[in-house]
Amino acid sequence: MYMTQGLHRALASWPDRVMTVCGSRKRTFATVAERVARLAGGLRQLGVQRGDRVAMLALNSDRYSEYLLAVPWADAVLNPVNIRWSPQEISYSLVDSGTTVLLVDDAFAPLLPAIRAGAPDLATVVYCGEEHIPDGMVGFEDLIALDLPLEDARRGGDDLAGIFYTGGTTGFPKGVMLSHANLTVSVLGSLATGYLMDEDSVSLHAAPMFHLADFATWYAQLMVGGTHVFVPAFDPVAVLQAIDTHRVTDMLLVPVMVQLLLDHPAVGEYDLSCVRGILYGAAPISEALLARALTVFEGAGFTQAYGMTEVAPIATLLGPRDHRAGRLRSAGRAAPHSEVRVVDADGRVADPGTVGEVVVRGGHAMLGYWNRPDDTAAAVRDGWMHTGDGGYLDADGYLYIVDRIKDMIVSGGENVYSAEVENAIAEHPDVAACAVIGVPDPEWGERVHAVLVCRPGCELTLEDVRAHTKSLIAGYKAPRSLDVVAALPVSGAGKILKRQLREQYWTDTTRQVN
Repeated sequence: MYMTQGLHRALASWPDRVMTVCGSRKRTFATVAERVARLAGGLRQLGVQRGDRVAMLALNSDRYSEYLLAVPWADAVLNPVNIRWSPQEISYSLVDSGTTVLLVDDAFAPLLPAIRAGAPDLATVVYCGEEHIPDGMVGFEDLIALDLPLEDARRGGDDLAGIFYTGGTTGFPKGVMLSHANLTVSVLGSLATGYLMDEDSVSLHAAPMFHLADFATWYAQLMVGGTHVFVPAFDPVAVLQAIDTHRVTDMLLVPVMVQLLLDHPAVGEYDLSCVRGILYGAAPISEALLARALTVFEGAGFTQAYGMTEVAPIATLLGPRDHRAGRLRSAGRAAPHSEVRVVDADGRVADPGTVGEVVVRGGHAMLGYWNRPDDTAAAVRDGWMHTGDGGYLDADGYLYIVDRIKDMIVSGGENVYSAEVENAIAEHPDVAACAVIGVPDPEWGERVHAVLVCRPGCELTLEDVRAHTKSLIAGYKAPRSLDVVAALPVSGAGKILKRQLREQYWTDTTRQVN
């Protein structure tokens, strides 16, 4: 199968149905298909050839959706850019992937000078915003107006569909290579549960579209038909208004987004009875928050997804019935397309209830890391993707995540690798040594916490450390709390004992992650 297949099916079945809603713009499947073919032709005129990487740095919009279709239509490879990255990180990903064409909107056009400084081979920038086209850029709508529709390449199967960058344990992002088959297997398997949307659904995109979680919901809705509604970014009022106005039936949120919606004083002013399904991930939802959510979103079914970019992205699902049965601490059971095991340090299958590393196998497991064969070999062994998460399966096959083997923090639904943050903090001239850990946080699930030693005669505040860190890496990775200590605990081999640093924060919890 190929990524554009759902669009062709909808074009044959219901061409006049509304496919996208973005602000005041509404476009049918027929209109979108025509625009996608023309945009693909425009990309070809820019020199995009088979396998070339085309990146996009933008907030959510109908044009983002068209980019996701036009790039494979043109026989090229997607490279959605993390909108929360610093210009330095963005440039690194563009250089690493060999990307020469980048689409940007109004929110990110001002970053172009800094991005270009770090990515001198970036040949073409396409402006997909709403204002006047800046100098040196090509207009998104101008490419479509060329009226040079391209025949769909129907790029599919094991061909590379996209490079999706994720945090790196060594401080540099890694490009996860996912094929059309990887993405399609994950989506069709998840749809087979009946937990997700159908052809009559109206799906809201409030989570960032660069992220594979929202991408998966976009692709699922594309596969079955239905309508996509876009808000530029998560904002409680914008989300509430979109639900009420467009009668949204399905959406992806992380628990902190659910909390912000419920806590907003205007929540009672909107009719939210149309919502049928809420998919969430990154962290379990508390019983208290779920009870409140079920009152506000009356009749909505909640589904938790567990996975990672490397498995495109869904491995397990906890459906609405499981939520009602009180299994909220579980990450669910293996999705129909996924095989999940827990193994010990020697790779042997662990007994039910015994904690080990969670490994995943199936047609959704990545092709590998872009230009990183050693990292690929370390992560995928004997066909199993090693997640770096510690957990156990119960006798009924439900997965419980209890710890992380990888040195990773999940804060507000975003992965933060400690090494990235430590490398940035260590560049501060007043820092002698540092360690970064994840600690519990009622709003973000986990927050990034730094423990550091200052150089003699120096002092640092949290504001100092945050400002320095944000000048080098994405703001969401900057520490939200700080301890300054005289010395860090180390092992006999000189390794910092992070578990010892974490103990004081996690002593009252049954799991060592949120």
